[in-house]
Amino acid sequence: MITKQIIQPVTDLLRSPYGARDRQMIYGDLITVEAEENGWAQILSIKDGYQGYLPSIALGAQTKATHRISAAAAHIYVQPDFKSRDLCSLSFGSWVQVLTYGERFCETPNGFIPTPHLKPADTTDADPVALAELFLGTPYLWGGNSRFGIDCSGLVQAALLACGIPCPGDTGPQESTVGHTLPSGSTYQRGDLLFWKGHVAFVYDPETIIHANAHDMAVALEPLQPAIDRIQSQGDGPVTAHKRLT
Repeated sequence: MITKQIIQPVTDLLRSPYGARDRQMIYGDLITVEAEENGWAQILSIKDGYQGYLPSIALGAQTKATHRISAAAAHIYVQPDFKSRDLCSLSFGSWVQVLTYGERFCETPNGFIPTPHLKPADTTDADPVALAELFLGTPYLWGGNSRFGIDCSGLVQAALLACGIPCPGDTGPQESTVGHTLPSGSTYQRGDLLFWKGHVAFVYDPETIIHANAHDMAVALEPLQPAIDRIQSQGDGPVTAHKRLT
């Protein structure tokens, strides 16, 4: 199998060619190509083991990533000047190769990215909730994984991966593998995860959660207990797990 990388800002990972979106991949994500035919590649996502289909044009040769996008999103410019033409926007978590590091802009093979929007690839963050906050107001998108549209499990995965914590792409595997389960009635602590059937949220503080949700159609803060009551009353059931990151 051949290892390649995503070369588009964001691309849908589909169940089948022309099929439904399951998740998304973002610029710099590494994949292995399992098969390729008629402009479609069957791939395996290296970061989380997700499998699916992508347009072959979304893939390019693997390059050595030196930095990652640490802002909610970052523009790539044709010149090291914020007044120059922007070429595209990359989401938080995208991996890039810096050729020349500058005080204000870094040169990449595709253009110039503001230096404050980058962190070295070998560094990790410490507070996943602070990273989730970067996405406040991001539109809700089922299967979304970027600043341009994200869902509940995509938000949790983006924040945890940036903290060096392995994390699957969907809520079910997240509930079964991430952190350790707390007994019912445990106190809520910043960074805890609350799971429902098909939904997940970070505890922002003991009285608040932050989550991408279809109620607000955005990443939003919501009072914790009213959210639990609302989700159950709308027919989605009670909290199925309260987990704490190790």
